[in-house]
Amino acid sequence: MTTGRGAADIELLVCMTCRRAGVEPPADTREGATLFAALAEAAGPDGPRVVPVECLSNCRAGCTVALRGPGRWTYVYGALHEVEHVATVLDGAARYAAAPDGLVPWRERPEHFRRNCVARVPPPTPVLEKPE
Repeated sequence: MTTGRGAADIELLVCMTCRRAGVEPPADTREGATLFAALAEAAGPDGPRVVPVECLSNCRAGCTVALRGPGRWTYVYGALHEVEHVATVLDGAARYAAAPDGLVPWRERPEHFRRNCVARVPPPTPVLEKPE
């Protein structure tokens, strides 16, 4: 792993409305909200900033999270279990934080991340003026 800026500038976005396909959650709690609570508690002060979001639009693939940071690629991962994948997500977030541009080599990613990457989005770039 390369040395990056650390987890302080990393956001771990967690979809609060996610639920597993074919499973009706109790009316008061969805699996995404359970995953958010578990990640927020487990991340601690040295982990990424865990941020609840309304929807990451990956509804057919279970719980979904995204990792982003300034000047870094953004990754979206799905098919996460709200209890079983908490350590996996935090491991992936730590590897992401250690990569200066957010590009973690494929073989260094947690196995679940290798198989369940929904999207990889480049960092924003300055808009170049068109020559006149």
